[in-house]
Amino acid sequence: MQHWKTIVEKALSGYYKKTVNIDNIRIAGGGSINDAYTFHTDEGNFFVKINSASRYPQMFEKEAKGLNLLRSAGEIPVPETVLYGEEEDTAFLILKEIKSGARSSRFWENFGKNLARLHRHGNDRFGLDHDNYIGSLVQINDYCDSWSEFFITRRLEFQIKMARNSGRIGSSAIRSFERFFSKVEEIFPEEKPVLIHGDLWSGNFMTGSNGEAVIIDPAVYYGHREMDLGMSLLFGGFDSRFYSAYNEEFPLEPEWQERMDYCNLYPLMVHVNLFGGGYLSSVERILNKFR
Repeated sequence: MQHWKTIVEKALSGYYKKTVNIDNIRIAGGGSINDAYTFHTDEGNFFVKINSASRYPQMFEKEAKGLNLLRSAGEIPVPETVLYGEEEDTAFLILKEIKSGARSSRFWENFGKNLARLHRHGNDRFGLDHDNYIGSLVQINDYCDSWSEFFITRRLEFQIKMARNSGRIGSSAIRSFERFFSKVEEIFPEEKPVLIHGDLWSGNFMTGSNGEAVIIDPAVYYGHREMDLGMSLLFGGFDSRFYSAYNEEFPLEPEWQERMDYCNLYPLMVHVNLFGGGYLSSVERILNKFR
């Protein structure tokens, strides 16, 4: 601990241009990729992520860019980035600590409306001007003019190739994907690219001190907004009021619920590549109608 404590202390002192004294460090939940801590200092409290710079190159730089992009939209709270960097093989990301609180009475309604307002921020093309990460996997964001091309080539084909190379997916599922690809353009309604969180499950939001939702750990890009809705439904944890409020603010196209499984082929394939196990059976269930 002492090694990276010194690194963070040095980084904060450089940022504030004076010696920053660390009073206390508490372990925080960091997941399977990062170690995470809360630093109590005489300049305030900070949430600090630590990981291996060689295993996950530029991960925190990309996360900081994603947070700043969401923050610049001004529609939904995100943690404030202080700085990121690396020394030797230690990479770090320092954020202002978000103090948690009890949910407001209109938590879900406000969360849904704020997400809908975020999705009003558009772009000319699908993608992003840099690649980033989803979990510990690289997420390819090269621009495309159509959602069908982007979804197939930048999302699913990349994951399928990875799963095939590791022996986690067989030829039957690959053929089903190919049949699905021929239908993608007619399945999804035509919409403009919008700024999305990209990994919006229940573990990637928290309740701030004002009782409102704060979104964290993004995998941002300009995509089809139904991707965020689909991800929110994949593992549950979102109240029905969230979806009602979203639809009041920015109505979804008819039969959007029927398209959620197709949106979730991407995060499910990410989970196949990260964890294997039963996630492939969920993919195959969705693809069954294309066999």
